[in-house]
Formats: sequence, structure tokens, C-alpha cells
Amino acid sequence: MKRTIMALSSEGDSLETLYTYPENVRASKVLIAAKYSGVNIDVVQDPPAFKLGETNKSADFLKKFPLGKVPAFEGSDGTLLYESNAIAYYVSNEQLRGSSAKDQALVQQFVHFAENEILPSAATWVYPTLGMMQFNKQNTERAKAQVKKVFDYLNEYLKTRTFLVGERATLADISVACNLLLLYKQVLDPAFRKPYGNVNRYFVTLVNQPQFKEVLGQVQLADKQAQFDAAKYAELSGGGKKDKKPEKGKQEKKGKKSKKENADVPDVPPPPKKVEPFTDFPQSKFILDAWKKIYSNEDKATKALPWLWENLDKENYSVWYCEYKYADELNMLFMTSNLINGKMYKHSFATMLIFGEDKNSTLSGVWIWKGQDLIFPLDDGWTREYDLYDWRKLNVDDAADKKLVEEYFIMKGDFGGKKLYDGEVFK
Repeated sequence: MKRTIMALSSEGDSLETLYTYPENVRASKVLIAAKYSGVNIDVVQDPPAFKLGETNKSADFLKKFPLGKVPAFEGSDGTLLYESNAIAYYVSNEQLRGSSAKDQALVQQFVHFAENEILPSAATWVYPTLGMMQFNKQNTERAKAQVKKVFDYLNEYLKTRTFLVGERATLADISVACNLLLLYKQVLDPAFRKPYGNVNRYFVTLVNQPQFKEVLGQVQLADKQAQFDAAKYAELSGGGKKDKKPEKGKQEKKGKKSKKENADVPDVPPPPKKVEPFTDFPQSKFILDAWKKIYSNEDKATKALPWLWENLDKENYSVWYCEYKYADELNMLFMTSNLINGKMYKHSFATMLIFGEDKNSTLSGVWIWKGQDLIFPLDDGWTREYDLYDWRKLNVDDAADKKLVEEYFIMKGDFGGKKLYDGEVFK
């Protein structure tokens, strides 16, 4: 069944289509931006017209959107887009995007801030309360600490501001508010909210704007902090899985790394402590940016990979495989997708892939970076999540390891019998 978000359109009666699933906050960003801009959006989110995991894997859908990701946008003029931030930008007007070069940069700064600093921790804290993810105490405590740092920063920043950029709502506000939404509805009780009057004022102001209310409805703030819903999790995961005894040890090991989370909130985006973490590393003829350019612009199997094997400096660069340690906690595939992120794109190249299906999935990837050791300790900004993965250095002279790299980089192959669901490139 199709639901139409009606709005006055400056371009006549043309209708755009957005494919998604119900209550997807990423889709909400697009729909709110469309409301402000006066763009008509036809939302396809309910069976039989759209069923997550089936419709987006069909031949017809993949012909338009080869990665099978949602939300996905189909314009009346044939424009095809995925990634919610790109779609929201496309349907926005000049005011939402920023009316000057400076404002446009600030808007993008906060869009990325919402995606990288708010969403991962919000998901880690909130999803277990919705039964969508197994509860992990160490992960949740780390997420809470990160949310507090975000709120400390925003509360100071908003002391003299109604909106993040300029005097009217922009994509910055839409992105930040949407990524704060589940926090405010599920876990931010009055005691948590009390020290953050400026953030509360800001959020309540936005969600009561007509454009927000038409998409989100009436937003009720949490009156108590929701807890892990074990029954709901068991229902969604088909009975759930018993915790393994080694899990406690894993959690304790992870907890030792979390001390760095107690640092003060930096400005946005947070500047690295070292301008160039690789200053003392040997110079190399292999230029990582050249590889990224070739990978982006040439056929991956016939051009890019042969170039990589011919030019890779194996003495000064290394290739690594990682796998998420806690696959038994993963539940819905679209939730697993939210775990894919990275902080050191400039200094590395990677593909992260999700395999399996709802309630039975794994997350793994292949990375290239300078040096022969794990690079995460070189910068505090890179350490937040790497210890959630097991890491193994690959030997690209070994046929099996080389095949693994090639399959991950072109996102095609047998993958040892694993079924590929989705993937993302970091470059």
C-alpha cells in the first residue's frame, strides 16, 4: 500500500517515490526536508508493494539500485538515489542546504556530526530497549558516555542559538533532530534531560514545527528510561540465543579500552590530536589516493585490482581482515547496517560487508593502511569501536587471502558460502 506525503510543489504535480520501511528515521529526514521544500513524495513502505529483505533484493529493484539499500529514491525524471543524506539534500531547497558557502559547509558539518557522533551510540543504547539488539552492558555504558559528550557540546553551542546554522531550520537541524529522536522517546528521562535545557528547547522547538509534525506526529518525551526488552528480543530473534560464558571475558576486555571515552567534548568536527599520524613512517611509492581514484573510476575486476597488485607496497602497507566479535547479538539486518562506520577514511581504504539474513548475520571487512600494525592507537578518534572486531593481517601472496581481498573489494564471489546482504566502501 502506498502512502502519499502531500505538499505544495513548485514544480507542478510531479511525484517522487521513496522506498523504505515503516518508522525509518533515515527516511524521516528525507520526508521532512521535502515538506520544507514543497516536494511531493510517495512513500512505498508496506507489503505487498514493499517488504524489506525481499523487494529490495528483487531483480527489478536491484536493476535500479544495485546495492539494494533503503531508503531509495526514484524521481519523476528518472533520477535514482540511495543514501538518506544525499536524498535529503536532493529534495531540499536553498534555505535547507545553506544560503552561502560558509553556511553550506556548516550544514554538512552537522549532517556528518549527526551521522558519526550521534547515530551509532543512539542505536547501541536504544535498540536493545526495542528488542532489536541483544543488551551488552559495556557497549551500552560506552554509548551513554558518548551521548552525554554530545549533549554537553550541543548544550553549550545552543546557548545563544535557536538553530544550528543561521536563523531558520536547515538540513543540519533535520539530521540532528532525527538522530536524537529515539533517544528522547526511549531513554532520555527527566533526570538525564535536566542539565541540558538548551538541547531540550532546541529539540522540542524542531519536532513541533509543522513540517516535522506532519512526518513524525506528536513526539512524546520519555518519562522513564526504557530497559532491555528481553521478551521482545526473544520474539524477534526466534527465541533468542543464550549468552556464551566467554562473552563476559570479552566484555571486560572491551571495557579496558573505554577510558578514552571520558575525554572532554571537542568542537565539531573533532580535530585529531596529531595533524598527520604517519609523519614518522617511511615514504612509499604506493599512493593510497591513487588507488582510491582508480577503484572509483575504473572497472574493479579488470582494471583496479590488477593495478593494486602491481603497485601495492607490501613492505610499507598492510592488508587486514576484521570480523565483528558479537554476531550472536545481531538481529535485524537494517540494524546491523548501522554498525558500519569508520573514522580514518583519509588514511585507509576498506570495504565492510554484511552477510546472512535477519536474526542470523555477520559483519566483516578488508582494510588497507600504511604500516604493518593496527593503526587505531595512532589517534584517539579512531579507537572507539575497533576493539569490537577481531583483526587478522592478511598475506596477499597467499592465494586464499588474495582471493578474499578481491571478493571483498569487488563485492562479488562465493565468500566461503556466505550470502552477501549489503556492503559499504570507505575511501
